[in-house]
Amino acid sequence: MPVTAVQYPVNLILTGEPCLVVGGGPVAARKVKGLLTSGADVTVIAVAASPELRATGVPVEQRPYRTGDVAGYRLVLAATDDPGVNRQVYLDAESAGIWVNSADDPDSCTFTLPSVVRRGPIMVTVSTSGYSPAVATWLKAQFEDTLGPEYETLVELLSQARNELKAAGRSTETVDWRTVLDSDMLEQIRAGHINEARERLQTWLLSLSD
Repeated sequence: MPVTAVQYPVNLILTGEPCLVVGGGPVAARKVKGLLTSGADVTVIAVAASPELRATGVPVEQRPYRTGDVAGYRLVLAATDDPGVNRQVYLDAESAGIWVNSADDPDSCTFTLPSVVRRGPIMVTVSTSGYSPAVATWLKAQFEDTLGPEYETLVELLSQARNELKAAGRSTETVDWRTVLDSDMLEQIRAGHINEARERLQTWLLSLSD
């Protein structure tokens, strides 16, 4: 994939899907952890496994990568310290029509991995389309400092409100959610006044039915 390619953002649902990581170092361990967080069924092939990788609990096929090992997987990540091996993994996956990412080698990727900040159901991703992973990591840190746990509570409250509207047979797509989000709900949550925030939301919902 040329580094200048315009990328299409997407969140993959990998629960129970077979995914392969080739490589056994700390970088591979980080890739494995990300896949496990998403519920993927992870297989690792590596000549040697680092303590970080062993700590993930994922079984490791301790051997060199062999051509064709990508067969049967939905997603493949190459993260060895050998560019030649990573390139071969990419060529095999590309030939088999399997999405593949090669660590620190955008030209050997059919997708790139953004930096991710998670707060419960909230996921904020930052990408530079392969130009500068360092900038993406730096921006991630800015969001981590800004996106506190109160945002998770905010999402939970609005999710409940959305479900209530749906149960009442009302559309949630035409609702002006921005109005309540621009209120002081977040400040109330941040101050620990969850009940007050919930009451404000309920008052707002009642006003919609007037």
